[in-house]
Amino acid sequence: MTRMYNPPHPGKVLRDALGDMDVTSAAKLLHISRTTLSRILNCSAGISADMSLRLSDALGTHDSLWYEMQMGYDMWQASHKKRPKIERFNIAA
Repeated sequence: MTRMYNPPHPGKVLRDALGDMDVTSAAKLLHISRTTLSRILNCSAGISADMSLRLSDALGTHDSLWYEMQMGYDMWQASHKKRPKIERFNIAA
């Protein structure tokens, strides 16, 4: 899987996908709290596997689309943070 250059947080994509639907109505349809959905839409929370399935049911997308978007975002963010040099394990086969 190739990494997209600086992919958007899936909450931004979801905000576009919801169109004119308000947060309260969308949260009710997803059977989650308004706060939970608001945190995702404001990019302060990620999308879990369960949430990905809920969104897929509600929006008619592939089961793992939202989860994979979150993974791509997380991997890009992690790959651009300073990390210590990690040496390979010396494991005898």
